Amino acid sequence: MALQELGIDPRVAAVLEASGIQDLYPPQKEAWAVIKDRKNALVAIPTASGKSLVAYLAILHRWLATGKKSLYIVPLRALASEKHEELQQFRSLGLTVGIATGDLDERDPRLGRFDVIVCTSEKADALLRHRNAGSWIDDIGCIVADEAHLLNDPGRGPTLEVILTRFRAILPQAQIVALSATIQNAKQVAKWLDAALVTSEWRPTKLHTGTYFGDNLEFLGQGPRRLPAGGDPVASLCEETIQAGGQCLVFVSTRKSAETAAQRLAGPVRALLSPEHLEKLREACAVLEDEEASATGRKLRKFAEAGVAFHTAGLDSKQRRFLEQSFRSGLIKVLCATPTLAAGVNTPARRVIIRDLTRFEMGEGSRPLPVMEIKQMMGRAGRPRFDPYGEAVLLVKTLEQKEQVEESYLRGEVEPVASKLAAEGALRTHVLATIAGGYADSEETLHRFFAKTFWATEVSDWIVRDRVEDVLAFLVENDFVAPRGKALAATAFGKRASDLYIDPLSALRLREALESGKEPTPFALLEAVSGCPNLYPLYLRKEDAWVQQRFWEHHEEMLVEADGRDLEDALSYAKTAFLLEDWMAELSLDTIEERYGIGPGDLRMRLDNGAWMLHAFGELARALQPSWQKPIQDLGLRLEHGIKAELLPLIALRGIGRVRARTLHAAGFRTPVLLRDAPASRLAGLPGFGPRLAADLLNQVGGDPDQQAPDAAATPPQKGKGQATIQSFGDPA
Repeated sequence: MALQELGIDPRVAAVLEASGIQDLYPPQKEAWAVIKDRKNALVAIPTASGKSLVAYLAILHRWLATGKKSLYIVPLRALASEKHEELQQFRSLGLTVGIATGDLDERDPRLGRFDVIVCTSEKADALLRHRNAGSWIDDIGCIVADEAHLLNDPGRGPTLEVILTRFRAILPQAQIVALSATIQNAKQVAKWLDAALVTSEWRPTKLHTGTYFGDNLEFLGQGPRRLPAGGDPVASLCEETIQAGGQCLVFVSTRKSAETAAQRLAGPVRALLSPEHLEKLREACAVLEDEEASATGRKLRKFAEAGVAFHTAGLDSKQRRFLEQSFRSGLIKVLCATPTLAAGVNTPARRVIIRDLTRFEMGEGSRPLPVMEIKQMMGRAGRPRFDPYGEAVLLVKTLEQKEQVEESYLRGEVEPVASKLAAEGALRTHVLATIAGGYADSEETLHRFFAKTFWATEVSDWIVRDRVEDVLAFLVENDFVAPRGKALAATAFGKRASDLYIDPLSALRLREALESGKEPTPFALLEAVSGCPNLYPLYLRKEDAWVQQRFWEHHEEMLVEADGRDLEDALSYAKTAFLLEDWMAELSLDTIEERYGIGPGDLRMRLDNGAWMLHAFGELARALQPSWQKPIQDLGLRLEHGIKAELLPLIALRGIGRVRARTLHAAGFRTPVLLRDAPASRLAGLPGFGPRLAADLLNQVGGDPDQQAPDAAATPPQKGKGQATIQSFGDPA
């Protein structure tokens, strides 16, 4: 059926047809019948069956009919970038699309210029906290909640639940379109959202699910098929798929396992690729070159050049983005990943291989993966318009396990989605935000708000009321909220803590530090933020005896009283502070990886969170300890760039990171002004530079890119302390 015959605006239909979409899939048609009447909808259909297009149709339909804005909420920054890029195809209609994933301590009025704003759930929550009268938020007519089954996620679920509850309260006329994989209790979730339920098992590509036991590959409803005996079963499955023109996703339980699997597969996969393909891989992998290489980065590039890669949270965003793009384009043939990839960006493959069916959990040992997680991974099999079918294969070791896997994972239903809002940390954060944001001004209005959450559909009213009252008592006792008769209002401290988007426990810790009466050292400031719940302190390992020794050298500096605290917690906070301190001391990434057992992505996450907490620390210091504000701000800048204080003037230059800044400093160029009269040839000859960067630097500082050195011997690199530092700093290129 032609798109226009379905009632889709001819202008939208033309854009879709130009991209190769001539008709809608059956579940998309069912969903369109609901959303075109501006009804709320929960679209719970399998992966790769076109949920995103349903959301785009809802957005465009509302915008073309009313001019109303839309908010597209996703769980991850990478997904936000993906959706932002996909929505650009409708620019020819005049649709403007913005993206918001950054600073959580701002109103961001510039977003009001856009017709669609793509954001993470945390950013949407922050925008609601900063909302004021007449805000552009009031002009939203459609709210898309992607990956709505993540209501079940302890980390992201409570925020998604609260913002959907809040939007329904303040924008009752706005249409909510929730997108999800199959949910067992979808009717319950749809009822909570007052939404029509669209559910289906239909997929555009047939999905075959089965097991690999011994040398036998057996899909449900088919007889077993024997693969070549011996060798690595994962390699056998991958080789067969690549030879048939497909790609593979291999899911394992840990990051180390993902790297090991990629290493084992690199040789067999490389042997299957043509010289032309390998050359394209080498050219593409050039983008992985960085100013400062790391052991993880070098390993990743080595494997990627063979057509294999590992995808884990230990990689930085640039590395993950390269892998996702290279895999989608068909350059990389096998991606070894942890299960988090299955809930992330769009990376389907011909065959999904799930090697590990259990995961180690602290205090509980090895536990089977949830059915929903396995289904998410299996759902990545089969690329619409590329693969004629998809295959999901689970590796089993015994006949008994094979039967259990078929019953639980292949034929079984996913677990019901359950609210995680009752968790102590989530509840205290969102109770404070509800009061500080002006969404509740009394105990009664507070209870009315939480009575409309998904949590309240699962438990009795008195449980919700009791838990909220307990949290409220904590907030009052610690000066976040001040009762005034029957009214409730956030104190200045409570309001600022909520606007800064930090856990009230983090705010308490920072306040205790500010009121300690001690003179703050850099370590003391870093240790104070490292103990905040928002920062996710590092675990101690068996080989971390050095942490305790270094801890006792600095423990008297600490601003927050350690008495009564578990020593292991105190050491964990200190280790995290040492990581931040070593980064600012310009230790190489190789040294940091080896010392702390982390990858670039782990480091970046803690640097970002550390910068966020230092910002919050500085903002609280503005009111409580003004003399601390400048030292905290300086520390934040150094943390952002990973430098000693002497490099701050140089880091502002475009193209200069911490390694090149140290190189310039060691060569005598300690400020941008000193670069102005430098010969281009001198700069180009520095390690990690070159003619192009030298010319760009001289243009930035107002120098002459054509100026040559009168005598190379007359301008030797300066030696001394700076030069010694660069020698111990690692590879400057």
